[in-house]
Amino acid sequence: MTDAPHDLRSDMTDRRPARPVTTIVWLRSIGYEIAYWLITTNAALICTVLALFPSRKPLAWGLQMYGSAQVAALRHIASVTVEVRGRDRLPDEPVVIGAKHQSWGDGFVMLSQIAQISFVAGDHLYKFPLVGRILKKVGAIVLSNGGGEDAQARLNDGIEALQTDGRDVLIYPEGHLSPVGEKYRYRSGVWRLYSMLNRPCTPVATSLGVGWNQQDFFKFKSHVVVEFLDPIAPGLEKDDFLALLEERVETQSNALIAEARAQ
Repeated sequence: MTDAPHDLRSDMTDRRPARPVTTIVWLRSIGYEIAYWLITTNAALICTVLALFPSRKPLAWGLQMYGSAQVAALRHIASVTVEVRGRDRLPDEPVVIGAKHQSWGDGFVMLSQIAQISFVAGDHLYKFPLVGRILKKVGAIVLSNGGGEDAQARLNDGIEALQTDGRDVLIYPEGHLSPVGEKYRYRSGVWRLYSMLNRPCTPVATSLGVGWNQQDFFKFKSHVVVEFLDPIAPGLEKDDFLALLEERVETQSNALIAEARAQ
């Protein structure tokens, strides 16, 4: 069953009305939509070829270029400027990255920032042509959106592969795109990665949803932030870990949202 989102902040109970969709918003959004599909189509073709190489590094480079191109298009076409903070907080050792997921653009930012990254993704991505081969080659952990035993088995297989893999692994603990200022229940998958891999977990907060909310067509001019926070050391029990991760991610995300809206 899908968790219903709920508002975290007493100071946001006014539920601000949607921003006005002006002509310039229409034009920027249409321009970005065209750029999005041109970039994605070309990147899919290029990355399919790169996936044929024995090494994973050429494909990882291709995905990083894809993420960087999307972030650049957001800035120069949609006027959504993404600032990345706290990149230096990432430990030198491999980590689990537990990130807030407000926008379809979140993944592009993470791809642009970390060259060799594994990630947990939903099997809905298989509906896009050529993506299956790319996900398999890059070593993504692809889970059924319906959860259940199959998803658990795939996660376990992915964790086993990551035991000897020196890459960071990205997961969105809520398992859903959440509306700005709201959240879903933090699921246990992030704790399983953290505990079974015995790695630090780096929380990531964001306000990207202020400019591009979830999968909305409209993009609004804004300066938004994606921020890497202080890592959580290995060794916490499940409930303590999930509570700490949620508190850090949600508190800082809410602060970043307020900052973006105040501009």
